[in-house]
Amino acid sequence: MIPVTQTWSAEAAARYRSKGYWRGETFGAFLRARAQATPDAVAIVCGARRWTYADFDRDSDAFAAGLLDLGLRAGDRAIVQLPNIGEYFIIVFGLFKAGILPIFALPGHRSAEITHFAEKGEAAAHIVAAGQGFDYCALAHDVRGRVPGLSHVVTVGAAGAGEVGYDDLLRAAPRDLPARDPAGVAFLQLSGGSTGLSKLIPRSHDDYIYTLRESARICGLTAADTLMIALPAAHNFPMSSPGSLSAFYVGARVVLAPSPSPDACLPLIARERVTMTSLVPPVALLWLSAAEAGQHDLSSLRVIQIGGAKLAPEVARRIRPVLGCTLQQVFGMAEGLVNYTALDDDEETIVTTQGRPISPDDEILIVDDDGRDVAPGEAGHLLTRGPYTIRAYHNDDGANARAFTADGFYRTGDIVLRRADGALVVQGRAGDHINRAGEKISAEEIEDHLLAHPQVFDAAVVSIPDEFLGERSCAFVIPRGDKPKAAALKAWIRQRGLAEFKVPDQVVFVERFTETAVGKISRKALRAHLRATLGPEAG
Repeated sequence: MIPVTQTWSAEAAARYRSKGYWRGETFGAFLRARAQATPDAVAIVCGARRWTYADFDRDSDAFAAGLLDLGLRAGDRAIVQLPNIGEYFIIVFGLFKAGILPIFALPGHRSAEITHFAEKGEAAAHIVAAGQGFDYCALAHDVRGRVPGLSHVVTVGAAGAGEVGYDDLLRAAPRDLPARDPAGVAFLQLSGGSTGLSKLIPRSHDDYIYTLRESARICGLTAADTLMIALPAAHNFPMSSPGSLSAFYVGARVVLAPSPSPDACLPLIARERVTMTSLVPPVALLWLSAAEAGQHDLSSLRVIQIGGAKLAPEVARRIRPVLGCTLQQVFGMAEGLVNYTALDDDEETIVTTQGRPISPDDEILIVDDDGRDVAPGEAGHLLTRGPYTIRAYHNDDGANARAFTADGFYRTGDIVLRRADGALVVQGRAGDHINRAGEKISAEEIEDHLLAHPQVFDAAVVSIPDEFLGERSCAFVIPRGDKPKAAALKAWIRQRGLAEFKVPDQVVFVERFTETAVGKISRKALRAHLRATLGPEAG
């Protein structure tokens, strides 16, 4: 099994420790500290159910012991694919305490993605929930049949044949749980997947907890707050910016919403007196429309963080007057760098920029296509290096060669400009990375599946602007022989086990592609063609 590591240079690590960024904290230890300090404070709210910090600490201890009793051991990996339920946090912290690395999958992922994560991460377990509409247990068994090392399916809810029940694991006898190495990897996040399937991002206790501590400070998050998780809990954004893990770090209360829809969330804000939450721009638009009806008491809401995709300034200007709270823009990535607008920034900065990096040691380069620094105030490619930005993906030499410079800067793929005050303004993506409602889609991955269709000669997937989604996907297809129906191609993608958000929103049939001088498909030309030809051929 390939070890999961994340290594900074000795000089950088010493500097980050000397400056107090890395303090030798671990996830299990900080939860224990909160449980000892405020055992009766409510940590998690899920519907009518409540877990205090003492409950949270005790149950995660028990879950860790249960996993180790199964034969799992420190250094193993477990795919966590759960909806927004309270058990999610018990499970994740149990894994932290056992030294087993969670691989954070999303509820929308299907067999193609989960198989990739299991193989690339050499996962030993897949943790799912029963009774969620989609049959995740069947998915887990299907993947286990494809990946020999995937030995265990753990189920929250009724466990079937060949599965281990979450409740059964909680009955494990207590055992000593050794302290974990703060410099060691705590979990594996997923990249947005700008080329092919998502890459695995190793994050250490030290580097990630630094972001939690600083995010809480910048966002004014304290133990008095109630933070609602409306987006999928496994997304990096609602985990850490400031997110659930920052809330637990400071001893706040986390309320789980079953979906980000205003029908689910606005009554929950009123009932639980939610003070903070995070949204992506399309969801924010829905909330604004619903809130204008004035049917719910949102007076407790103090701050809304919006990230995952760029928020249009005209939408940003509506947040304060309609929702009655401060907007905080967030621009970041699971690989590391996070930027926030400050709560006391002037309104123009809040609505027109994506903020400043959280650390004084976040190094920012903005360069042209040839790698030269652009002039001040000009847009260019964003590269970054710092105390919580990774230096390598797990088990992916090719991706590492593309994504990182020889001196450790991460090529984010974003085009930004930096104002004189240091605030970044995001201009877009440099590559063929489609940002659909905050979900990142690799054009290359979808093209590969389309090309497997017998009636497809060639395919190119591009993004086009969408007022609601931010971007939507369009597949340009050169047919082979008889032209297939657009609906049939969309069904083909679904049948190949991909998440629904990856199914092209539109399909346009063309006779040929415009190529660049070096023989590559020109996405710019395809987008221009699409805008000029949208009509009856689009499906």
